[in-house]
Amino acid sequence: MSQFLTVQVGQCGNQIGSAFWPLVLHEYGVETKASGVDLLKFHRSHHKNSKELSDAFSSFFHIPKSNGYDSSSLFKHISDLETAHVKARAVLIDMEDSVVGRFRHGPLRNLFDQTCTVTNYPGSGNNWAVGYYTHGIEYHSKIENAIRLAVEKCDCLHGFLVMNSLGGGTGSGIGTATLKLLDDCYPHVDRFVSCIYPASTQDVVTAPYNVLLSTRKLIEHATCVFPAENRALQDMCNIHLHSKKENVDQEKYNASCLPYQDMNSIIVNMLLHLTSGSRFPGSLNTDMNELATNLVAYPQLHYIFSSVSPIALTAPRIATTNTTKYQDELFANAWSKSNQLIKIDPLQQGSLVTGAVHIYRGESSLTDIRKNIDRFQIKARFTPWSKEAMKVGLCSVPPAGHPASLLCLVNSTAMANLFKDIIHQFNRLYKKKAHIHHYLQVEQFDADDFIESREKVADVYNSYAKIERQTPLGTSRLQLN
Repeated sequence: MSQFLTVQVGQCGNQIGSAFWPLVLHEYGVETKASGVDLLKFHRSHHKNSKELSDAFSSFFHIPKSNGYDSSSLFKHISDLETAHVKARAVLIDMEDSVVGRFRHGPLRNLFDQTCTVTNYPGSGNNWAVGYYTHGIEYHSKIENAIRLAVEKCDCLHGFLVMNSLGGGTGSGIGTATLKLLDDCYPHVDRFVSCIYPASTQDVVTAPYNVLLSTRKLIEHATCVFPAENRALQDMCNIHLHSKKENVDQEKYNASCLPYQDMNSIIVNMLLHLTSGSRFPGSLNTDMNELATNLVAYPQLHYIFSSVSPIALTAPRIATTNTTKYQDELFANAWSKSNQLIKIDPLQQGSLVTGAVHIYRGESSLTDIRKNIDRFQIKARFTPWSKEAMKVGLCSVPPAGHPASLLCLVNSTAMANLFKDIIHQFNRLYKKKAHIHHYLQVEQFDADDFIESREKVADVYNSYAKIERQTPLGTSRLQLN
């Protein structure tokens, strides 16, 4: 069974992790409670797929062999995770201890191995250079050792899931320093990055610098990047919250939600779908190592649009049948701009699709899937050589709380707009030379880092533009004499 190691970096990355692990446990039928010292107990509600769930449990969790249990016997004979000393396959990194400290004192405190936690105080001061060079060098050995300890507990490491934001100093700086470390030490293991790009109205003045500098490293060292924007997540939550008013008591719903919890849950939903083909069986499964092959047509053009349907992992009303109409709605919603994790339409006018993947979770027929894929191929505009390039994954295990769900991944030249905006925001600040002295004071950081990073991002932007300008050669068929 494939195994994944999550690397949570910075305040945002660990907040995503705080939503990730309860929802992962929920998918595997483990009950969590928000307070107290309650054990993490199996509630065994997913009886239909109990074997698939037990077989896939080790994908995100380590079960010590010294206890004499494996994932199958754990589900049958153990009622809680603490008794079996189960640990999450996670490395927690932050230069402020606030969020990571909640893991130590919360209901999940026994789920994390303290040897895989790296913290410090104070933080990186919203400065990429401090995070990347100062803390990145000082804590390089500790981070490397924490990752090594987690990797050694894996029998079949399939990939790293890196969670961070790019607006601050720790997530952007140490996040990309850790990504480079993974590239150097484990070059043959895929590195999938789920990163948060700040909204246009940032609460960090130096965010344009941090975003540009970290984007360069993501281009150089990531296998695939699945960007999300705060403003897109906020809009998705507002739409979802509005729809919930019709189904649940609003006061009760608000009381059960924490700040950013819904936004983080959307990202978790995407990641669980992303890894589902490697964790669960299916009639037409999609392994994670197939994604880059099918989605990334050119080196470094590995920024991928992602959208999920339904948005939420939990539903107030659970559907009991998987009708054709419901499936059609899943596909239509997944292609909608309102379900995109980034505020750019991959199918916008003038853009070209170089590759796409649809991962469907739940029971379905290939005929129904093919019908919807045909609709997508009509709706989207592909490059001349990728019109038929469509990877489809069918995972037999649906997410908890839904009869079926869909993840749509698209590599489109529309992503050039993201890089254009990154350069624009950077130029506005850099032309005044505002705040650059904070970066220049950091040892090993050079003023050329700004220029080289802008050139790297501009090169990727131009590569997308070049694809859009490509035209078929129209060479006639060779005639044999």
